[in-house]
Amino acid sequence: MLRIFIFFIMVQLTAQNPLVQVVTEDLPNRLAFYAVNESLTDYDVKITITGTNFRQSRAKPRMIRVPAASKVHLKTIILIRGKKPNYNYDLIMNDSLSNRAMKKPFKKVKINPKKQITVYVPSACLDCDSLIAHLTAGKYKFTSYIIGENKEIASQLQRSFGNAQSPIDSLETPIVNLGGTLHTKISTYQELLDVLLSD
Repeated sequence: MLRIFIFFIMVQLTAQNPLVQVVTEDLPNRLAFYAVNESLTDYDVKITITGTNFRQSRAKPRMIRVPAASKVHLKTIILIRGKKPNYNYDLIMNDSLSNRAMKKPFKKVKINPKKQITVYVPSACLDCDSLIAHLTAGKYKFTSYIIGENKEIASQLQRSFGNAQSPIDSLETPIVNLGGTLHTKISTYQELLDVLLSD
């Protein structure tokens, strides 16, 4: 009885934490299960799959390390030809990492930042290419707009700055929107991270 109760708590905790999601990928005659960790914390996870119309390894499920901001293959089931698989899965997560957890190859993924990142790029910007390159290579999701290519955005930004005499598109620094606050003094990726991770 105690064992069932503990298992129920672990599953409930997992269900309440949306930071690690299970996604599937269709393969020829197979279905692959992946864990996508959209947090800055490493987790050990274990998946147990039950159901019909598929076959799977009889090996006992093991904990698998899913690093922060990554996607890791958990398991693949073999589909029975001509039948639709009917399956359920339980995912157990643990942030107390074990040396016994399997370490599989992983793919880095973009995650949602603490504050939404939007970069507006003026035509005269000197540092924008470097900033955008670092954001593209970094872990956080972001959006960017070239001000000169969008008159509506240019007009909105101009109004936000009180219709200053000089056009917004003539600025030599990027305009960075972090969670609804506009910044014009952020010129490097490190400066952006410092503001993003403050508070």
